[in-house]
Amino acid sequence: MYTTPEDRPIYRLLTGNDDRAFCERVSEALLQGWRLYGSPAMTWDEEGGCMKVAQAVLWHEADVVK
Repeated sequence: MYTTPEDRPIYRLLTGNDDRAFCERVSEALLQGWRLYGSPAMTWDEEGGCMKVAQAVLWHEADVVK
């Protein structure tokens, strides 16, 4: 089994507003050893009036076939 920071699952989906805070969360995950998995997704939140984004990350040691 893999040991991840804070005993998180090997796959995570980071979500949030398309802003600096979200980019910092993704950057922090990369610095901790996560790697990007797939393409980011974006959608307009009509009610909130902002862009929402999502990016999957995978623990660097995990051997997963796309």
